[in-house]
Amino acid sequence: MTKLLERAFAEAAILPEEEQDKLARMLLEDFAAEEKWEGAFANSQEKLALLADEAIAEFENENSETISKLMHVRSSKSGCEICRLHEA
Repeated sequence: MTKLLERAFAEAAILPEEEQDKLARMLLEDFAAEEKWEGAFANSQEKLALLADEAIAEFENENSETISKLMHVRSSKSGCEICRLHEA
């Protein structure tokens, strides 16, 4: 255990029991959330790599669209938020 963590736990040890439990729950929840995110990212690396390869191939084949063009197409029915072509 590091000196800083020892100091933090020493400070926590003098807190009222209710505050100690609150701190313990926060730490345990944080550890659990961190494990969840690490697992999610570890399991998604292959899929993300495939998506990146696909995007690069589309770009190299000039098969990709700019964000502004995509936004224009998506919002053309209600008026384009980016280029304002459809404003009344």
